[in-house]
Amino acid sequence: MIIFGVKYSAMEIAANKISLIDKLKAYLVFTKFRLSALVIVSALSGFLFAGGIDGYQMTLLLIGGLLVTAASNGSNQIWERDLDKLMKRTERRPIPMQHMSVFEGVIVVGICLLIGTYMLYQINMYSAVLGVLAFVMYVFLYTPLKRITPWAVFVGAFPGAIPPMLGAIAATGEFGLVPGVLFFVQFTWQFPHFWAIAWVSYDDYKAGGFSLLPSREGKSKNSAFQIAVYSLALIPFSLLPWIMEWTGTISLIIALMLGIAFFLYSYRLLVTCDDRDARKLMFASFLYLPIIQFLYVFDRLPGVMD
Repeated sequence: MIIFGVKYSAMEIAANKISLIDKLKAYLVFTKFRLSALVIVSALSGFLFAGGIDGYQMTLLLIGGLLVTAASNGSNQIWERDLDKLMKRTERRPIPMQHMSVFEGVIVVGICLLIGTYMLYQINMYSAVLGVLAFVMYVFLYTPLKRITPWAVFVGAFPGAIPPMLGAIAATGEFGLVPGVLFFVQFTWQFPHFWAIAWVSYDDYKAGGFSLLPSREGKSKNSAFQIAVYSLALIPFSLLPWIMEWTGTISLIIALMLGIAFFLYSYRLLVTCDDRDARKLMFASFLYLPIIQFLYVFDRLPGVMD
């Protein structure tokens, strides 16, 4: 077959197609596309809860937030490329597998960050500032601290809780109580969520030099106790929108039920200290957040924030 004056065999064309597909897969893994998509769901919930209705702004928020998050995830893989080789869960990432060079990764990160920040700036300046702040805290504070101290989880909870605040500010154009409450709920959720992940992946993290559970003893009663405490604290914090009279009775009932169920998973881990119960808590945390956030959206009292 001749393409643009060059003769190619069928095998060469097939190989080019495969390499192109592999490269696309490498970019998706490098930017953690699925995780990035989950993050912007939180931003969308904040936008809708704060009364955002403009479709163009919503599109800018979703794509811009996705790109900035992708830049953060890619930067993390560049920073930890040598450590990723030591852990089973990360050894097949694009840079350790040499499917992507460090320079290529830097280019991808730069493009995503610049375009994403520009799109957020088109909404308002505060949205762009929050996007860059989340990127800087995640890449230059949380990432290097992971090998130094378990307090990295506390530091990482700040950029991790920015998405719903970013979404609310994209809708309102200002900081206020609504973005702050949404931030605080997700901030509290970060601790049992990430510690459950750190428990399940403890041996792998240890191989990479990471110690991220709250207790020096690692997978211990002390760590499980702290996970349970934060899970319990999440119950009253998740009721703040109802307490502020932004949502109705449905939020009160369902948020209580979700909070109690989530706490029971953490209590079970406290009793058993078993990896299987940590894994159940981890999956429960993935379900809890989007459910509670969109519960707020659907139960928002009309006219309260219009």
